[in-house]
Amino acid sequence: MTTTLTPSTDRRPTPYPTEGPGLDGRDQLDQLENEAIHIIREMVGELDRPVALFSGGKDSVVLLHLASKAFWPGRIPFPVLHVDTGHNFPEVLDFRDRTVQRLGIRLEVASVQDYLDDGRLSERVDGTRNVLQTQPLLDAITEHRFDAVFGGARRDEEKARAKERVVSLRDEFGAWDPRNQRPELWNLYNPRHRTGEHVRVFPLSNWTELDIWRYVERERIDLPRLYYAHSREVFRRDGMWLSTGSHTTPRDGEEVVRRTVRYRTVGDMSCTGAVESEATDVAGVIAEIAATTITERGATRADDRISEAAMEDRKKEGYF
Repeated sequence: MTTTLTPSTDRRPTPYPTEGPGLDGRDQLDQLENEAIHIIREMVGELDRPVALFSGGKDSVVLLHLASKAFWPGRIPFPVLHVDTGHNFPEVLDFRDRTVQRLGIRLEVASVQDYLDDGRLSERVDGTRNVLQTQPLLDAITEHRFDAVFGGARRDEEKARAKERVVSLRDEFGAWDPRNQRPELWNLYNPRHRTGEHVRVFPLSNWTELDIWRYVERERIDLPRLYYAHSREVFRRDGMWLSTGSHTTPRDGEEVVRRTVRYRTVGDMSCTGAVESEATDVAGVIAEIAATTITERGATRADDRISEAAMEDRKKEGYF
Protein backbone atom coordinates (compact mmCIF):
# COMPACT_ATOMS: atom_id res chain seq x y z
CA MET A 1 0.00 0.00 0.00
CA THR A 2 1.33 3.43 -0.89
CA THR A 3 0.24 6.56 0.94
CA THR A 4 1.04 9.98 -0.48
CA LEU A 5 0.34 12.85 1.86
CA THR A 6 0.03 16.54 1.05
CA PRO A 7 3.24 18.45 1.82
CA SER A 8 3.27 21.09 4.51
CA THR A 9 4.35 24.61 3.62
CA ASP A 10 6.93 24.72 6.44
CA ARG A 11 9.65 22.07 6.16
CA ARG A 12 12.49 24.05 7.73
CA PRO A 13 14.79 22.16 10.11
CA THR A 14 14.83 23.64 13.60
CA PRO A 15 17.81 26.05 13.94
CA TYR A 16 20.45 25.68 16.64
CA PRO A 17 19.49 27.43 19.88
CA THR A 18 21.86 30.29 20.71
CA GLU A 19 21.29 30.10 24.44
CA GLY A 20 19.62 28.01 27.11
CA PRO A 21 19.76 24.26 27.82
CA GLY A 22 21.17 21.71 25.42
CA LEU A 23 24.51 23.32 24.64
CA ASP A 24 26.60 20.94 26.77
CA GLY A 25 28.41 18.51 24.51
CA ARG A 26 27.62 20.57 21.43
CA ASP A 27 31.01 19.81 19.86
CA GLN A 28 30.35 16.06 20.13
CA LEU A 29 26.84 16.43 18.72
CA ASP A 30 28.15 18.54 15.85
CA GLN A 31 30.65 15.81 15.00
CA LEU A 32 27.98 13.10 15.07
CA GLU A 33 25.62 15.25 13.02
CA ASN A 34 28.27 16.02 10.41
CA GLU A 35 29.20 12.33 10.12
CA ALA A 36 25.57 11.27 9.67
CA ILE A 37 24.84 13.96 7.07
CA HIS A 38 28.00 12.97 5.19
CA ILE A 39 26.90 9.31 5.12
CA ILE A 40 23.39 10.18 3.93
CA ARG A 41 24.66 12.45 1.14
CA GLU A 42 27.31 9.97 0.01
CA MET A 43 24.86 7.08 -0.28
CA VAL A 44 22.20 9.14 -2.06
CA GLY A 45 24.88 10.33 -4.48
CA GLU A 46 26.17 6.81 -5.20
CA LEU A 47 22.98 4.74 -5.27
CA ASP A 48 19.87 4.89 -7.44
CA ARG A 49 16.85 3.99 -5.29
CA PRO A 50 17.37 4.61 -1.58
CA VAL A 51 14.63 4.41 1.04
CA ALA A 52 14.57 5.13 4.78
CA LEU A 53 12.89 2.93 7.36
CA PHE A 54 10.54 5.11 9.38
CA SER A 55 8.36 3.87 12.22
CA GLY A 56 7.79 7.11 14.13
CA GLY A 57 10.28 6.03 16.81
CA LYS A 58 12.91 8.43 18.13
CA ASP A 59 15.86 7.12 16.12
CA SER A 60 14.00 7.19 12.80
CA VAL A 61 12.68 10.68 13.64
CA VAL A 62 16.25 11.89 14.23
CA LEU A 63 17.33 10.19 10.99
CA LEU A 64 14.71 12.10 8.99
CA HIS A 65 15.66 15.34 10.74
CA LEU A 66 19.26 14.78 9.62
CA ALA A 67 18.11 13.99 6.08
CA SER A 68 16.14 17.25 6.07
CA LYS A 69 19.30 19.13 7.00
CA ALA A 70 21.38 17.20 4.47
CA PHE A 71 19.27 18.34 1.53
CA TRP A 72 17.84 21.64 2.77
CA PRO A 73 16.38 23.73 1.14
CA GLY A 74 15.33 20.86 -1.12
CA ARG A 75 13.08 18.00 -0.07
CA ILE A 76 14.33 14.65 1.15
CA PRO A 77 14.97 12.86 -2.18
CA PHE A 78 13.78 9.40 -1.18
CA PRO A 79 10.61 7.80 0.24
CA VAL A 80 10.20 6.18 3.63
CA LEU A 81 9.11 2.62 4.40
CA HIS A 82 7.32 1.29 7.47
CA VAL A 83 6.82 -2.41 8.14
CA ASP A 84 3.59 -2.31 10.14
CA THR A 85 3.06 -5.30 12.42
CA GLY A 86 -0.56 -4.40 13.10
CA HIS A 87 0.39 -4.20 16.78
CA ASN A 88 1.90 -0.72 16.70
CA PHE A 89 0.94 1.98 19.17
CA PRO A 90 -1.84 4.10 17.59
CA GLU A 91 -0.22 7.29 18.92
CA VAL A 92 2.98 6.44 17.06
CA LEU A 93 1.17 5.73 13.78
CA ASP A 94 -0.57 9.10 14.03
CA PHE A 95 2.79 10.77 14.65
CA ARG A 96 4.29 8.90 11.66
CA ASP A 97 1.58 10.17 9.32
CA ARG A 98 1.84 13.76 10.56
CA THR A 99 5.62 13.70 10.08
CA VAL A 100 5.61 12.47 6.49
CA GLN A 101 2.88 14.99 5.67
CA ARG A 102 4.93 17.83 7.15
CA LEU A 103 8.04 16.78 5.24
CA GLY A 104 6.15 16.11 2.02
CA ILE A 105 7.62 12.65 1.41
CA ARG A 106 6.05 9.43 0.16
CA LEU A 107 5.25 6.71 2.67
CA GLU A 108 5.28 3.04 1.71
CA VAL A 109 3.68 0.63 4.19
CA ALA A 110 4.38 -3.11 4.19
CA SER A 111 1.74 -4.83 6.32
CA VAL A 112 2.40 -7.97 8.35
CA GLN A 113 -1.38 -8.35 8.72
CA ASP A 114 -1.74 -8.76 4.94
CA TYR A 115 0.71 -11.68 5.07
CA LEU A 116 -1.21 -13.28 7.93
CA ASP A 117 -4.53 -12.84 6.15
CA ASP A 118 -3.43 -14.61 2.97
CA GLY A 119 -1.44 -17.34 4.71
CA ARG A 120 2.08 -16.29 3.74
CA LEU A 121 2.87 -15.95 7.46
CA SER A 122 1.40 -17.53 10.60
CA GLU A 123 0.97 -16.06 14.06
CA ARG A 124 3.58 -17.07 16.60
CA VAL A 125 2.62 -18.88 19.78
CA ASP A 126 3.97 -16.05 21.92
CA GLY A 127 1.89 -13.47 19.99
CA THR A 128 4.77 -11.17 19.05
CA ARG A 129 4.98 -10.01 15.46
CA ASN A 130 8.36 -8.28 15.44
CA VAL A 131 10.08 -11.36 14.07
CA LEU A 132 7.44 -11.56 11.31
CA GLN A 133 8.57 -8.26 9.80
CA THR A 134 11.45 -9.74 7.81
CA GLN A 135 9.52 -11.18 4.85
CA PRO A 136 7.33 -8.10 4.22
CA LEU A 137 10.47 -5.95 4.43
CA LEU A 138 12.40 -8.05 1.90
CA ASP A 139 9.41 -8.22 -0.44
CA ALA A 140 8.98 -4.43 -0.31
CA ILE A 141 12.67 -3.94 -1.11
CA THR A 142 12.35 -6.28 -4.10
CA GLU A 143 9.05 -4.82 -5.33
CA HIS A 144 10.30 -1.24 -5.31
CA ARG A 145 13.86 -2.16 -6.35
CA PHE A 146 15.39 -0.29 -3.43
CA ASP A 147 19.19 -0.61 -3.48
CA ALA A 148 19.91 1.18 -0.20
CA VAL A 149 17.86 1.06 3.00
CA PHE A 150 18.64 3.69 5.64
CA GLY A 151 17.95 2.63 9.22
CA GLY A 152 18.24 4.24 12.64
CA ALA A 153 20.03 1.34 14.35
CA ARG A 154 22.84 2.22 16.76
CA ARG A 155 25.79 0.13 17.91
CA ASP A 156 25.11 0.72 21.60
CA GLU A 157 21.68 -0.93 21.39
CA GLU A 158 22.69 -4.58 21.10
CA LYS A 159 25.80 -6.69 20.51
CA ALA A 160 24.85 -7.85 17.00
CA ARG A 161 24.30 -4.25 15.94
CA ALA A 162 27.59 -3.30 17.60
CA LYS A 163 29.61 -5.32 15.09
CA GLU A 164 27.75 -4.35 11.93
CA ARG A 165 29.31 -1.84 9.54
CA VAL A 166 27.80 1.56 8.74
CA VAL A 167 27.22 0.34 5.18
CA SER A 168 26.20 -3.30 5.43
CA LEU A 169 25.94 -5.58 2.40
CA ARG A 170 22.90 -7.85 2.15
CA ASP A 171 22.88 -10.72 -0.34
CA GLU A 172 20.19 -11.59 -2.88
CA PHE A 173 18.15 -13.16 -0.07
CA GLY A 174 18.47 -10.07 2.14
CA ALA A 175 20.74 -11.94 4.55
CA TRP A 176 23.64 -10.46 6.51
CA ASP A 177 26.90 -12.39 6.85
CA PRO A 178 28.85 -10.99 9.83
CA ARG A 179 32.02 -12.71 8.54
CA ASN A 180 31.79 -10.94 5.17
CA GLN A 181 31.97 -7.26 6.05
CA ARG A 182 33.90 -4.53 4.29
CA PRO A 183 36.53 -2.35 5.98
CA GLU A 184 35.54 1.29 6.51
CA LEU A 185 38.92 2.94 7.02
CA TRP A 186 39.10 6.74 7.03
CA ASN A 187 35.29 6.97 6.80
CA LEU A 188 35.29 5.57 3.27
CA TYR A 189 32.12 3.57 2.57
CA ASN A 190 31.66 1.01 -0.18
CA PRO A 191 28.02 0.47 -1.25
CA ARG A 192 28.81 -1.51 -4.40
CA HIS A 193 26.70 -4.61 -4.85
CA ARG A 194 25.62 -7.09 -7.49
CA THR A 195 22.18 -7.24 -9.06
CA GLY A 196 19.66 -8.52 -6.52
CA GLU A 197 21.75 -7.43 -3.56
CA HIS A 198 21.35 -4.21 -1.58
CA VAL A 199 22.97 -2.35 1.29
CA ARG A 200 21.64 -1.29 4.67
CA VAL A 201 22.99 2.08 5.79
CA PHE A 202 23.15 3.14 9.46
CA PRO A 203 24.13 6.83 9.79
CA LEU A 204 23.47 6.74 13.56
CA SER A 205 25.83 3.82 14.21
CA ASN A 206 28.16 5.82 16.45
CA TRP A 207 25.40 7.58 18.43
CA THR A 208 24.25 6.46 21.86
CA GLU A 209 20.79 6.71 23.38
CA LEU A 210 22.05 9.68 25.39
CA ASP A 211 23.35 11.36 22.22
CA ILE A 212 19.94 10.93 20.60
CA TRP A 213 18.16 12.63 23.48
CA ARG A 214 20.69 15.45 23.77
CA TYR A 215 20.25 16.04 20.06
CA VAL A 216 16.46 16.00 20.44
CA GLU A 217 16.86 18.63 23.13
CA ARG A 218 19.24 20.80 21.12
CA GLU A 219 17.23 20.62 17.90
CA ARG A 220 13.87 20.79 19.68
CA ILE A 221 12.64 17.71 17.82
CA ASP A 222 9.07 16.60 18.45
CA LEU A 223 8.53 12.97 19.49
CA PRO A 224 5.49 10.82 20.32
CA ARG A 225 4.24 11.46 23.85
CA LEU A 226 4.80 7.80 24.78
CA TYR A 227 8.46 8.65 25.31
CA TYR A 228 7.53 10.80 28.31
CA ALA A 229 6.02 9.84 31.66
CA HIS A 230 2.26 9.29 31.67
CA SER A 231 -0.27 7.25 33.62
CA ARG A 232 -1.16 3.89 32.06
CA GLU A 233 -2.69 0.54 32.98
CA VAL A 234 0.05 -2.09 32.86
CA PHE A 235 0.85 -5.59 34.08
CA ARG A 236 4.14 -7.28 34.94
CA ARG A 237 5.54 -10.04 32.70
CA ASP A 238 9.11 -11.30 32.49
CA GLY A 239 10.35 -8.30 34.43
CA MET A 240 8.69 -5.74 32.13
CA TRP A 241 5.59 -3.56 32.35
CA LEU A 242 3.34 -4.33 29.37
CA SER A 243 0.40 -2.12 28.45
CA THR A 244 -3.09 -3.57 28.50
CA GLY A 245 -4.86 -3.65 25.15
CA SER A 246 -6.31 -5.84 22.42
CA HIS A 247 -2.85 -7.21 21.58
CA THR A 248 -1.55 -7.59 25.13
CA THR A 249 -3.87 -9.18 27.65
CA PRO A 250 -2.77 -10.32 31.10
CA ARG A 251 -2.58 -14.01 31.88
CA ASP A 252 -3.84 -15.69 35.03
CA GLY A 253 -2.00 -14.24 37.99
CA GLU A 254 -0.87 -11.08 36.18
CA GLU A 255 -2.42 -8.15 38.01
CA VAL A 256 -3.35 -4.98 36.13
CA VAL A 257 -2.20 -1.85 37.95
CA ARG A 258 -1.93 1.83 37.08
CA ARG A 259 1.62 3.18 36.99
CA THR A 260 3.40 6.30 35.78
CA VAL A 261 5.58 4.99 32.97
CA ARG A 262 7.27 5.94 29.73
CA TYR A 263 8.66 4.00 26.78
CA ARG A 264 12.32 3.93 25.80
CA THR A 265 11.43 2.25 22.50
CA VAL A 266 8.05 2.15 20.74
CA GLY A 267 7.99 -1.09 18.75
CA ASP A 268 5.39 -3.85 18.63
CA MET A 269 3.02 -3.47 21.62
CA SER A 270 3.10 -7.21 22.28
CA CYS A 271 6.82 -7.26 23.09
CA THR A 272 7.71 -3.69 24.09
CA GLY A 273 7.74 -2.90 27.77
CA ALA A 274 7.48 0.42 29.61
CA VAL A 275 9.69 1.64 32.43
CA GLU A 276 8.52 3.41 35.57
CA SER A 277 9.46 7.07 35.24
CA GLU A 278 8.71 10.60 36.37
CA ALA A 279 10.43 12.17 33.32
CA THR A 280 7.78 14.38 31.71
CA ASP A 281 10.17 16.34 29.49
CA VAL A 282 13.43 15.93 27.57
CA ALA A 283 15.59 17.15 30.44
CA GLY A 284 14.07 14.54 32.74
CA VAL A 285 14.65 11.75 30.21
CA ILE A 286 18.29 12.80 29.77
CA ALA A 287 18.82 12.68 33.54
CA GLU A 288 17.33 9.17 33.69
CA ILE A 289 19.38 7.83 30.78
CA ALA A 290 22.60 9.29 32.15
CA ALA A 291 22.09 7.18 35.29
CA THR A 292 20.96 3.91 33.69
CA THR A 293 23.22 0.91 33.08
CA ILE A 294 20.89 -1.08 30.77
CA THR A 295 20.26 -0.31 27.09
CA GLU A 296 16.72 0.41 25.97
CA ARG A 297 16.45 -2.88 24.07
CA GLY A 298 17.87 -4.84 27.00
CA ALA A 299 15.38 -3.26 29.38
CA THR A 300 12.21 -3.25 27.32
CA ARG A 301 12.25 -5.66 24.35
CA ALA A 302 11.00 -9.21 24.92
CA ASP A 303 11.89 -10.27 21.36
CA ASP A 304 15.60 -9.84 22.17
CA ARG A 305 15.28 -12.27 25.09
CA ILE A 306 14.32 -15.29 22.98
CA SER A 307 17.99 -16.35 22.95
CA GLU A 308 21.46 -14.87 23.46
CA ALA A 309 21.80 -14.50 19.68
CA ALA A 310 18.18 -13.50 18.95
CA MET A 311 19.02 -10.24 17.15
CA GLU A 312 21.94 -11.68 15.18
CA ASP A 313 19.85 -14.64 14.04
CA ARG A 314 17.12 -12.30 12.79
CA LYS A 315 19.62 -10.05 11.03
CA LYS A 316 21.11 -13.05 9.23
CA GLU A 317 17.61 -13.73 7.85
CA GLY A 318 17.16 -10.15 6.65
CA TYR A 319 15.84 -8.26 9.69
CA PHE A 320 16.66 -4.55 10.18
